[in-house]
Amino acid sequence: MGLTSNKMLALAILSAVLLFVGTVWLWPRLARRNWRAVSGRVGLLLATQLALFACLGIAVNQAFGFYASWADLFGTETDQGVVVDHASGGPVQVVATSEVHGMGGSLPRTAGQVQQVDIVGRTTHIATPAYVYLPPEYFQPQNRTRTFPVVVVLSGYPGTARALVDKLHYPRTAQHLVRDGRMRPTILVMLRPTVAPPRDTECVDIPGGPQTETFFAKDLPEAVRAHYRAVGKQGRWGIVGDSTGGYCALKLAMHHPDMYGAGAGLSPSYKAPLDATTGDLFQGDRQLQNRANLWWLLRHEPAPDTSLLVTSSRIGETNYKDTLKFITRVQATKLTRISSIILDSGGHNFNTWRREIPATLQWISGRLGGH
Repeated sequence: MGLTSNKMLALAILSAVLLFVGTVWLWPRLARRNWRAVSGRVGLLLATQLALFACLGIAVNQAFGFYASWADLFGTETDQGVVVDHASGGPVQVVATSEVHGMGGSLPRTAGQVQQVDIVGRTTHIATPAYVYLPPEYFQPQNRTRTFPVVVVLSGYPGTARALVDKLHYPRTAQHLVRDGRMRPTILVMLRPTVAPPRDTECVDIPGGPQTETFFAKDLPEAVRAHYRAVGKQGRWGIVGDSTGGYCALKLAMHHPDMYGAGAGLSPSYKAPLDATTGDLFQGDRQLQNRANLWWLLRHEPAPDTSLLVTSSRIGETNYKDTLKFITRVQATKLTRISSIILDSGGHNFNTWRREIPATLQWISGRLGGH
Protein backbone atom coordinates (compact mmCIF):
# COMPACT_ATOMS: atom_id res chain seq x y z
CA MET A 1 0.00 0.00 0.00
CA GLY A 2 1.68 3.19 -1.22
CA LEU A 3 2.36 6.23 0.91
CA THR A 4 0.30 8.43 -1.40
CA SER A 5 -2.63 6.05 -1.89
CA ASN A 6 -6.14 6.92 -0.75
CA LYS A 7 -6.36 3.48 0.88
CA MET A 8 -3.46 4.38 3.16
CA LEU A 9 -5.17 7.61 4.23
CA ALA A 10 -8.50 5.80 4.75
CA LEU A 11 -6.79 3.12 6.85
CA ALA A 12 -5.08 5.76 9.00
CA ILE A 13 -8.37 7.59 9.57
CA LEU A 14 -10.16 4.34 10.42
CA SER A 15 -7.42 3.42 12.90
CA ALA A 16 -7.67 6.82 14.58
CA VAL A 17 -11.45 6.55 14.88
CA LEU A 18 -11.31 3.01 16.31
CA LEU A 19 -8.63 4.02 18.81
CA PHE A 20 -10.71 7.01 19.91
CA VAL A 21 -13.83 4.88 20.36
CA GLY A 22 -11.80 2.23 22.15
CA THR A 23 -10.33 4.81 24.50
CA VAL A 24 -13.77 6.14 25.43
CA TRP A 25 -15.13 2.61 25.86
CA LEU A 26 -12.25 1.28 27.98
CA TRP A 27 -11.58 4.40 30.07
CA PRO A 28 -13.90 3.42 32.97
CA ARG A 29 -12.13 0.06 33.25
CA LEU A 30 -8.76 1.80 33.42
CA ALA A 31 -9.78 4.29 36.12
CA ARG A 32 -7.95 2.43 38.86
CA ARG A 33 -4.60 3.59 40.27
CA ASN A 34 -2.59 0.42 39.84
CA TRP A 35 0.28 0.29 37.34
CA ARG A 36 -1.66 -1.76 34.78
CA ALA A 37 -4.50 0.75 34.59
CA VAL A 38 -2.12 3.71 34.36
CA SER A 39 -0.09 1.97 31.65
CA GLY A 40 -3.29 1.22 29.76
CA ARG A 41 -4.41 4.86 29.85
CA VAL A 42 -1.00 6.09 28.71
CA GLY A 43 -0.86 3.50 25.94
CA LEU A 44 -4.33 4.33 24.60
CA LEU A 45 -3.69 8.09 24.65
CA LEU A 46 -0.31 7.68 22.97
CA ALA A 47 -1.70 5.35 20.29
CA THR A 48 -4.61 7.70 19.56
CA GLN A 49 -2.30 10.71 19.28
CA LEU A 50 0.06 8.83 16.97
CA ALA A 51 -2.86 7.78 14.77
CA LEU A 52 -4.08 11.38 14.53
CA PHE A 53 -0.59 12.63 13.62
CA ALA A 54 -0.32 9.85 11.01
CA CYS A 55 -3.62 10.97 9.44
CA LEU A 56 -2.41 14.56 9.33
CA GLY A 57 1.01 13.63 7.93
CA ILE A 58 -0.40 11.39 5.19
CA ALA A 59 -2.98 14.01 4.19
CA VAL A 60 -0.35 16.76 4.03
CA ASN A 61 1.98 14.53 2.02
CA GLN A 62 -0.80 13.79 -0.45
CA ALA A 63 -1.59 17.49 -0.79
CA PHE A 64 1.98 18.67 -1.29
CA GLY A 65 3.74 15.61 -2.75
CA PHE A 66 6.75 15.62 -0.42
CA TYR A 67 7.45 11.87 -0.57
CA ALA A 68 6.38 9.40 -3.24
CA SER A 69 6.96 6.17 -1.34
CA TRP A 70 8.08 4.70 1.98
CA ALA A 71 11.58 4.26 0.57
CA ASP A 72 11.60 7.92 -0.38
CA LEU A 73 10.48 8.91 3.14
CA PHE A 74 13.14 6.83 4.93
CA GLY A 75 15.93 7.72 2.50
CA THR A 76 16.42 4.19 1.22
CA GLU A 77 15.34 4.87 -2.37
CA THR A 78 18.00 3.81 -4.86
CA ASP A 79 15.97 3.20 -8.02
CA GLN A 80 16.90 5.76 -10.67
CA GLY A 81 14.58 4.46 -13.37
CA VAL A 82 14.74 1.76 -15.99
CA VAL A 83 17.88 1.66 -18.11
CA VAL A 84 16.92 1.87 -21.76
CA ASP A 85 18.64 -0.08 -24.53
CA HIS A 86 19.83 2.70 -26.83
CA ALA A 87 20.10 0.37 -29.78
CA SER A 88 16.43 -0.50 -29.68
CA GLY A 89 14.56 2.11 -27.69
CA GLY A 90 16.56 5.30 -27.62
CA PRO A 91 17.11 7.58 -24.63
CA VAL A 92 13.38 8.01 -23.92
CA GLN A 93 11.10 5.06 -23.23
CA VAL A 94 7.35 5.60 -22.84
CA VAL A 95 6.00 3.57 -19.92
CA ALA A 96 2.35 4.69 -19.86
CA THR A 97 0.02 7.32 -21.31
CA SER A 98 -3.05 9.17 -20.05
CA GLU A 99 -5.28 12.02 -21.18
CA VAL A 100 -5.35 15.42 -19.51
CA HIS A 101 -8.22 15.16 -17.03
CA GLY A 102 -10.97 17.72 -17.12
CA MET A 103 -10.44 18.75 -20.75
CA GLY A 104 -13.63 17.18 -22.11
CA GLY A 105 -12.25 14.39 -24.22
CA SER A 106 -10.05 11.31 -24.38
CA LEU A 107 -8.49 11.58 -27.85
CA PRO A 108 -4.95 13.04 -27.86
CA ARG A 109 -5.77 15.42 -30.74
CA THR A 110 -8.50 17.05 -28.64
CA ALA A 111 -7.38 16.57 -25.03
CA GLY A 112 -3.62 16.24 -25.32
CA GLN A 113 -1.65 13.46 -23.67
CA VAL A 114 0.59 12.94 -20.65
CA GLN A 115 3.27 10.29 -21.15
CA GLN A 116 5.09 8.66 -18.27
CA VAL A 117 8.63 8.07 -19.51
CA ASP A 118 12.06 6.91 -18.45
CA ILE A 119 14.94 9.08 -19.63
CA VAL A 120 18.60 8.06 -19.78
CA GLY A 121 21.38 10.62 -20.24
CA ARG A 122 23.80 9.73 -23.02
CA THR A 123 26.87 11.33 -21.42
CA THR A 124 26.00 11.35 -17.72
CA HIS A 125 24.28 7.94 -17.67
CA ILE A 126 21.73 9.41 -15.26
CA ALA A 127 18.41 7.60 -15.53
CA THR A 128 15.26 9.24 -14.21
CA PRO A 129 11.48 8.99 -14.58
CA ALA A 130 9.56 11.96 -15.95
CA TYR A 131 6.19 13.02 -17.34
CA VAL A 132 5.86 14.62 -20.77
CA TYR A 133 2.80 16.64 -21.71
CA LEU A 134 2.04 16.81 -25.44
CA PRO A 135 -0.58 19.40 -26.42
CA PRO A 136 -3.52 18.46 -28.68
CA GLU A 137 -1.88 20.31 -31.58
CA TYR A 138 0.99 17.82 -31.46
CA PHE A 139 -1.35 15.05 -32.67
CA GLN A 140 -3.33 16.99 -35.25
CA PRO A 141 -2.62 15.92 -38.87
CA GLN A 142 -1.97 19.46 -40.11
CA ASN A 143 0.90 19.78 -37.59
CA ARG A 144 2.71 16.52 -38.29
CA THR A 145 5.88 18.34 -39.45
CA ARG A 146 5.66 21.14 -36.90
CA THR A 147 8.13 21.44 -34.03
CA PHE A 148 7.07 22.72 -30.61
CA PRO A 149 8.79 24.80 -27.94
CA VAL A 150 9.70 22.98 -24.75
CA VAL A 151 9.47 23.97 -21.10
CA VAL A 152 11.23 21.82 -18.51
CA VAL A 153 9.29 21.83 -15.24
CA LEU A 154 11.04 20.90 -11.98
CA SER A 155 9.53 20.01 -8.62
CA GLY A 156 11.04 20.98 -5.30
CA TYR A 157 13.01 18.70 -2.98
CA PRO A 158 12.07 16.04 -2.09
CA GLY A 159 8.95 16.47 -4.24
CA THR A 160 7.47 14.12 -6.83
CA ALA A 161 7.19 14.51 -10.59
CA ARG A 162 3.61 13.27 -10.48
CA ALA A 163 2.64 16.20 -8.26
CA LEU A 164 3.46 18.55 -11.14
CA VAL A 165 0.64 16.87 -13.07
CA ASP A 166 -1.89 16.08 -10.34
CA LYS A 167 -1.34 18.82 -7.74
CA LEU A 168 0.09 21.79 -9.62
CA HIS A 169 -1.89 21.02 -12.81
CA TYR A 170 0.74 22.16 -15.30
CA PRO A 171 -0.74 20.31 -18.33
CA ARG A 172 -4.30 21.45 -17.66
CA THR A 173 -3.20 25.04 -17.02
CA ALA A 174 -1.13 25.11 -20.22
CA GLN A 175 -4.06 23.81 -22.24
CA HIS A 176 -6.44 26.42 -20.84
CA LEU A 177 -3.93 29.16 -21.64
CA VAL A 178 -3.58 27.93 -25.23
CA ARG A 179 -7.35 27.86 -25.68
CA ASP A 180 -7.53 31.44 -24.38
CA GLY A 181 -4.81 32.57 -26.79
CA ARG A 182 -2.40 33.43 -23.95
CA MET A 183 0.17 30.73 -24.67
CA ARG A 184 1.39 28.85 -27.71
CA PRO A 185 1.17 25.02 -27.76
CA THR A 186 4.16 23.74 -25.81
CA ILE A 187 5.70 20.44 -24.76
CA LEU A 188 6.19 20.20 -20.99
CA VAL A 189 8.87 17.87 -19.59
CA MET A 190 8.13 17.42 -15.89
CA LEU A 191 10.53 15.78 -13.45
CA ARG A 192 12.30 16.06 -10.12
CA PRO A 193 15.62 17.88 -9.78
CA THR A 194 16.55 14.92 -7.56
CA VAL A 195 17.83 12.63 -10.32
CA ALA A 196 20.07 10.68 -7.93
CA PRO A 197 17.67 9.97 -5.03
CA PRO A 198 17.69 10.33 -2.12
CA ARG A 199 20.49 12.89 -2.47
CA ASP A 200 19.63 16.52 -3.11
CA THR A 201 22.19 17.39 -5.77
CA GLU A 202 20.94 20.98 -6.32
CA CYS A 203 21.58 20.57 -10.08
CA VAL A 204 25.34 20.57 -9.52
CA ASP A 205 28.00 18.56 -11.39
CA ILE A 206 29.40 16.91 -8.26
CA PRO A 207 33.10 15.96 -8.55
CA GLY A 208 33.20 12.19 -8.59
CA GLY A 209 29.39 12.09 -8.31
CA PRO A 210 26.24 12.66 -10.37
CA GLN A 211 26.71 15.20 -13.17
CA THR A 212 23.29 16.71 -12.64
CA GLU A 213 23.82 20.07 -14.32
CA THR A 214 25.18 18.41 -17.45
CA PHE A 215 22.15 16.12 -17.50
CA PHE A 216 19.73 19.06 -17.55
CA ALA A 217 21.83 21.23 -19.85
CA LYS A 218 22.84 18.61 -22.41
CA ASP A 219 21.48 15.09 -22.00
CA LEU A 220 17.85 15.95 -21.33
CA PRO A 221 17.48 18.27 -24.36
CA GLU A 222 19.22 15.72 -26.60
CA ALA A 223 16.96 12.91 -25.40
CA VAL A 224 13.76 14.93 -25.82
CA ARG A 225 14.71 16.20 -29.29
CA ALA A 226 15.57 12.66 -30.38
CA HIS A 227 12.12 11.36 -29.40
CA TYR A 228 9.72 14.30 -29.87
CA ARG A 229 9.19 17.05 -32.43
CA ALA A 230 10.84 19.59 -30.17
CA VAL A 231 12.28 22.86 -31.40
CA GLY A 232 16.04 22.72 -31.74
CA LYS A 233 17.01 26.37 -32.02
CA GLN A 234 19.37 27.73 -29.38
CA GLY A 235 17.77 29.55 -26.49
CA ARG A 236 14.31 28.35 -27.48
CA TRP A 237 13.71 26.19 -24.42
CA GLY A 238 12.36 27.40 -21.10
CA ILE A 239 12.72 26.02 -17.59
CA VAL A 240 10.59 26.59 -14.50
CA GLY A 241 10.59 25.16 -11.00
CA ASP A 242 9.45 25.71 -7.45
CA SER A 243 11.64 25.95 -4.35
CA THR A 244 14.78 23.87 -5.05
CA GLY A 245 13.55 23.41 -8.61
CA GLY A 246 13.24 27.19 -8.85
CA TYR A 247 16.87 27.66 -7.89
CA CYS A 248 17.85 25.05 -10.48
CA ALA A 249 15.77 26.79 -13.15
CA LEU A 250 17.44 30.16 -12.55
CA LYS A 251 20.91 28.67 -12.39
CA LEU A 252 20.50 26.62 -15.57
CA ALA A 253 19.18 29.64 -17.47
CA MET A 254 22.12 31.73 -16.23
CA HIS A 255 24.75 29.05 -16.87
CA HIS A 256 23.32 27.87 -20.20
CA PRO A 257 21.49 30.75 -21.92
CA ASP A 258 22.26 29.10 -25.27
CA MET A 259 19.92 26.27 -24.20
CA TYR A 260 17.43 27.96 -21.89
CA GLY A 261 16.30 31.34 -23.15
CA ALA A 262 14.00 31.81 -20.16
CA GLY A 263 14.06 30.54 -16.58
CA ALA A 264 11.45 31.01 -13.86
CA GLY A 265 11.94 30.35 -10.16
CA LEU A 266 8.83 30.09 -8.00
CA SER A 267 9.88 30.82 -4.40
CA PRO A 268 13.51 30.07 -5.24
CA SER A 269 16.67 30.21 -3.21
CA TYR A 270 19.69 31.86 -4.79
CA LYS A 271 22.53 29.57 -3.76
CA ALA A 272 22.96 25.88 -3.06
CA PRO A 273 22.78 24.83 0.60
CA LEU A 274 25.18 22.39 2.21
CA ASP A 275 23.37 20.13 4.65
CA ALA A 276 22.56 16.52 5.46
CA THR A 277 20.45 16.13 2.30
CA THR A 278 23.09 17.47 -0.09
CA GLY A 279 26.33 16.21 1.40
CA ASP A 280 29.53 17.84 0.15
CA LEU A 281 28.44 19.05 -3.28
CA PHE A 282 31.68 20.75 -4.24
CA GLN A 283 34.44 18.53 -2.81
CA GLY A 284 36.62 21.54 -2.06
CA ASP A 285 36.27 23.02 -5.56
CA ARG A 286 35.91 26.72 -4.76
CA GLN A 287 35.20 27.74 -8.35
CA LEU A 288 32.39 25.21 -8.59
CA GLN A 289 30.92 26.47 -5.33
CA ASN A 290 31.13 30.07 -6.49
CA ARG A 291 29.36 29.35 -9.78
CA ALA A 292 26.54 27.63 -7.90
CA ASN A 293 25.96 30.91 -6.04
CA LEU A 294 23.78 33.22 -8.15
CA TRP A 295 24.93 36.26 -6.16
CA TRP A 296 28.54 35.49 -7.05
CA LEU A 297 27.61 35.01 -10.71
CA LEU A 298 26.01 38.44 -10.93
CA ARG A 299 29.11 40.07 -9.47
CA HIS A 300 31.93 38.21 -11.19
CA GLU A 301 30.81 36.81 -14.54
CA PRO A 302 29.45 38.46 -17.71
CA ALA A 303 25.69 38.85 -17.64
CA PRO A 304 23.96 36.00 -19.52
CA ASP A 305 21.65 36.83 -22.43
CA THR A 306 18.56 35.21 -20.96
CA SER A 307 15.24 36.14 -19.34
CA LEU A 308 14.53 35.40 -15.68
CA LEU A 309 11.36 35.50 -13.60
CA VAL A 310 11.26 35.23 -9.80
CA THR A 311 8.30 35.01 -7.43
CA SER A 312 7.75 35.67 -3.75
CA SER A 313 5.19 36.99 -1.25
CA ARG A 314 5.38 39.99 1.05
CA ILE A 315 3.90 37.88 3.83
CA GLY A 316 4.57 34.16 4.08
CA GLU A 317 7.80 33.69 2.09
CA THR A 318 11.24 33.79 3.69
CA ASN A 319 12.93 34.74 0.39
CA TYR A 320 11.07 38.05 -0.04
CA LYS A 321 13.96 40.40 0.80
CA ASP A 322 16.46 38.28 -1.12
CA THR A 323 14.14 38.31 -4.13
CA LEU A 324 13.93 42.10 -4.15
CA LYS A 325 17.71 42.29 -3.86
CA PHE A 326 18.13 39.76 -6.68
CA ILE A 327 15.85 41.80 -8.96
CA THR A 328 17.96 44.92 -8.30
CA ARG A 329 21.21 43.04 -8.95
CA VAL A 330 19.95 41.64 -12.26
CA GLN A 331 18.64 45.04 -13.38
CA ALA A 332 22.15 46.43 -12.91
CA THR A 333 23.56 43.97 -15.46
CA LYS A 334 21.64 45.63 -18.33
CA LEU A 335 21.77 42.46 -20.50
CA THR A 336 19.89 39.86 -18.43
CA ARG A 337 16.16 40.58 -18.37
CA ILE A 338 14.25 40.19 -15.09
CA SER A 339 10.54 39.97 -14.28
CA SER A 340 8.73 39.13 -11.06
CA ILE A 341 5.47 38.07 -9.45
CA ILE A 342 5.12 39.41 -5.90
CA LEU A 343 1.98 38.34 -4.03
CA ASP A 344 0.65 40.20 -1.01
CA SER A 345 0.58 36.95 0.94
CA GLY A 346 1.24 33.30 0.27
CA GLY A 347 3.26 30.54 1.88
CA HIS A 348 5.83 28.13 0.51
CA ASN A 349 3.22 25.68 -0.77
CA PHE A 350 1.24 24.33 -3.71
CA ASN A 351 -1.64 26.76 -3.27
CA THR A 352 0.69 29.73 -3.71
CA TRP A 353 2.41 28.22 -6.74
CA ARG A 354 -0.90 27.39 -8.40
CA ARG A 355 -1.70 31.11 -8.23
CA GLU A 356 1.59 31.94 -9.96
CA ILE A 357 1.78 29.20 -12.60
CA PRO A 358 -0.68 30.63 -15.19
CA ALA A 359 1.13 33.99 -15.38
CA THR A 360 4.49 32.19 -15.35
CA LEU A 361 3.61 29.93 -18.28
CA GLN A 362 2.23 32.88 -20.24
CA TRP A 363 5.43 34.83 -19.53
CA ILE A 364 7.74 32.00 -20.53
CA SER A 365 5.76 31.19 -23.68
CA GLY A 366 6.14 34.77 -24.86
CA ARG A 367 9.92 34.35 -24.80
CA LEU A 368 10.17 31.09 -26.74
CA GLY A 369 9.88 30.35 -30.44
CA GLY A 370 7.80 27.64 -32.02
CA HIS A 371 9.47 26.60 -35.29
